[in-house]
Amino acid sequence: MNSDFSPTFDQSIAHQRRAARVLPGGAHTYAKGDDQFPEGMCPVIVRGKGCRVADKDGNEFIEYGAGVRSITLGHGFKPVCDAAYRLSLAGMNFVRPANIELIAAEKMLQVIRGADMVKFGKNGSDAVTAAVKVARAHTGRDMVAVCGDHPFFSVHDWFIGSTPMDSGVPRYARGLTLKFKYNDLASVEQLFESYPNKIACVILEPEAGEPPKQMFLHRLRDLAHRHGALFILDETITGFRWHLGGGQAMYHIDPDLSTFGKAMANGYPVSALCGKREFMKLTGIEHNDRERCFAMSLTHGGETASLAAFIRTAQIYQTRNIVETLHRQGQRLLDGVTREIRRAGVADYFKVSGRPCLLLFATLDENKMRSQPFRTLFLQELMRRGVLAPNFAVNASHSDADIDQTIQAVGESLNIYARALEDGVEKYLAGRAVSPVFRKYNTAPPLQLPARREVA
Repeated sequence: MNSDFSPTFDQSIAHQRRAARVLPGGAHTYAKGDDQFPEGMCPVIVRGKGCRVADKDGNEFIEYGAGVRSITLGHGFKPVCDAAYRLSLAGMNFVRPANIELIAAEKMLQVIRGADMVKFGKNGSDAVTAAVKVARAHTGRDMVAVCGDHPFFSVHDWFIGSTPMDSGVPRYARGLTLKFKYNDLASVEQLFESYPNKIACVILEPEAGEPPKQMFLHRLRDLAHRHGALFILDETITGFRWHLGGGQAMYHIDPDLSTFGKAMANGYPVSALCGKREFMKLTGIEHNDRERCFAMSLTHGGETASLAAFIRTAQIYQTRNIVETLHRQGQRLLDGVTREIRRAGVADYFKVSGRPCLLLFATLDENKMRSQPFRTLFLQELMRRGVLAPNFAVNASHSDADIDQTIQAVGESLNIYARALEDGVEKYLAGRAVSPVFRKYNTAPPLQLPARREVA
C-alpha cells in the first residue's frame, strides 16, 4: 500500500459543477451518478488500463465493477480494441446488413448452444424488453412475472413501473408486472393461481446473490410451461462472467429466450436476444401464420466495430480460460476480505455475497440494518487507499498484487468501520451519505457533517 497516497479531487469537483448544468445527475447512467459516491470524492475518469483507472486530478485507483460490470478482460484490452478499430475503417453502418452480422450471429449461437436464432442490440434493457415483447406476442397475454430479488431488468415502462421510481410510467403499465421470490416456487405458483391465463412469461437472472436450490430453475421452467408461459433468463450480468455460455450453460438448462449484454464485448456496446426458433421467428419476415412482432430493430444493431469486438472477445474467452481467471482472482479476493472481516470483528455488520467472479458487499449499522451512511464510509475509506469499488467485480487484468493491495485497503477501511460502529458513523464521514438509485424523491441536502477526523 502506498502510504503517500492522498487523493484530492479539485479538478473532478470543478467538472461536476459544469456537468450539473447540462447533464442531469452528473452522469448518463444512474449507477455512475454523483449521489452514488461519497461527497467530494466523485472522480472523473480520463483513462484506464487493465484494472486501473486515473482521474482528472491524477489519482490512480485499482478499479472494480468497471463500466457497470461490462469489463472482464481489462480496460483498453488491445486485441479487442484492434479488432473494433479495423472494422470501423471499413465502415460502421450501412443501408443493408454487413457481412460481419452473420459471422457474429454464428459465433453467438456457437457460444449459446441452446438457442437457434439471435438478434443484436446495444444494451441489455432493449434485449430484455424485446424478450418480453416476443413472449407477449406468442402467448397473447400482457402480464409479466419477474424475480423481485433481482434488482434490475430494463429501463422500459414494463419494469420501471414496478419500482419506486415510476414517475412518467402510465398507471395501466404499472400493474402488468408481478414479482416472485428466488428459490421460492410457491411464490410463482401463487401468481399463476391469482392471474390464470394472463402471465406471458417468467423472467429472472440464473443467479445473483444466491445459487439455485433443489433444481429451482428447472422446476420454474416446467411450471411456466404448464401454465402456457415462456421461461426467460436474463444473462446480461451472468453471461461471459459466470460461464462463457452464461448461467444456462453452468446449470444445464435451455430457456425459451435469453438475453446478454455487458461483458460480451468487453465494454463495447453490444447486447443480444437469443432463443428458440418458434419464438424468435415472430420478429422476422419468413412466417405468415402469426402477426409480426416488432422487436430489436435498432439503427445501430448491426454496427460493425462492436460486433467485431464481440467476436474477438468470444475468441479470447475460448482460448485463454478467462472465466477460470475471474473465479480464481475473485476467490483470492474473497478469502482475503473474509480474513479482514473476522480480524476487524465486523462479521455481523459487513457481509460479502455472490460468486467469486462478482462479489457484492452489504453494509450494516450498529443495529444490523442496511445502512447507506456505512456504505458511504466504506467507499470513502477505500478510495482514500487507492481502491474504487462499488462492488468487487474482478476482471482478468487484476493481478495477485492488485488483489493483495485491495485486501490491505479493505482491512484498513474495516478498522475505521469498526470504530464507527462504536463512536457513530457521523464522526467519520466527510459528507452526505450516498442514496439508493430507486427512490421516490430526492431528499433535501442534509446538514453538513463534521469534517472527518484524522485517524491514526
